[in-house]
This record gives sequence, C-alpha cells and structure tokens, in this order.
Amino acid sequence: MVIEVRLYATLRRYKPSMPHGVLTLDLPESVTIAELVEQLEIDPAEVHMVMVNGTSSDFSRVLADGDRVGFFPAVGGG
Repeated sequence: MVIEVRLYATLRRYKPSMPHGVLTLDLPESVTIAELVEQLEIDPAEVHMVMVNGTSSDFSRVLADGDRVGFFPAVGGG
C-alpha cells in the first residue's frame, strides 16, 4: 500500500533529505501509526498530534492504501 506522510515543524529534522517534509512510502498491509513512527525513526514522545486524512488519530490506528498521515510536534509560544 502507498501512503503519504507529512512531517511538520521540528519533526522535519528526522528526514532532512525530503523536500518540505513530504514522503511517499510503500508499506505492507496492516501497518499501524506506531509501527510507521518506529520505521521513520521518530521519537514518539515528540509527536503531539497525528492526523490521518484530516482526522485526529492515535498510534493504534491501522493505515490503509492512499492514507495521508500528518505528524505534528507540540508547539510552544508565548
């Protein structure tokens, strides 16, 4: 299955070679978001929010062909 992954803000440093933090991946069926995070070698503690096809999701969700996954870090400000 093919999915699109978008890394936002500080999470882009995990894949600096990818323009704008956008990756297209070919994965086996039944991969969860947690397994995807592990494969991308992203520290799960740094992922504050996950969106799949524009909907908030958690690490246990099983991905499907064509899914668009966005990983967002916590945002600070003041």
